[in-house]
Amino acid sequence: MKHPSLASEPRKVLGKKVKKLRREGYVPANVYGKGLESTAIQVKLTDFQEVYKEAGETGLIDLKVGSDAKPVLIKNLQMSFPHRIPLHVDFYQVNLKEKVKTMVPVVLTGEPKAVIDKVGLLLQTLSEVEIEALPTELPENIEVSVEHLAAIDDHILVENLKAPTGVTILSAPDQTVAKIGELVVEEPEPVAPAEGEAVEGAEGAAEGEEGASEGGEKTEGEESKEEKPAEDKKE
Repeated sequence: MKHPSLASEPRKVLGKKVKKLRREGYVPANVYGKGLESTAIQVKLTDFQEVYKEAGETGLIDLKVGSDAKPVLIKNLQMSFPHRIPLHVDFYQVNLKEKVKTMVPVVLTGEPKAVIDKVGLLLQTLSEVEIEALPTELPENIEVSVEHLAAIDDHILVENLKAPTGVTILSAPDQTVAKIGELVVEEPEPVAPAEGEAVEGAEGAAEGEEGASEGGEKTEGEESKEEKPAEDKKE
């Protein structure tokens, strides 16, 4: 199987001076492996970005170091955010006949019945798992369908994942990969009356109170009638 190829050059610039390399369009890197000494190299940024887009961290790359091409995997990639510019990368040289361990993403497929019926929300609690396989059999990701999740707390565990032939999942089997959580219902915020409405309401209330006061006051006639003592009857 053909793998993407990436050219490299020996690197003499080390430490904080690598900033100069980055300004010149290079990514500082190292190559290491089982029983091998780490070697400092540099690769062109544009070439690396193209290869990384194709291979990711689970695809084999033919890394040219001098006149030799070595099968490697991308490891410990450091990025500058938010633009995701590679700052440094390690390449792990592999033996094609020996199994390697690495992390691969877990991809959820389909739409849960609970989401369709508006019963709950889908939550992915584990985004990647550790696997072991020969370098040539490493999958890009592991997919799992979530369509059967229909009720709150329905879930998928690592032990429910199906690994491709030749791949062993090493992550703890009782870890939750995805589950259905409760719907979050937002309470409506109280609507404050518009400034004009508030003033008009206050004025109306004030007028009502004044009217009530005026209506409750006694007229002169009523007052004298109530306060005038009853006349004694003539005998």
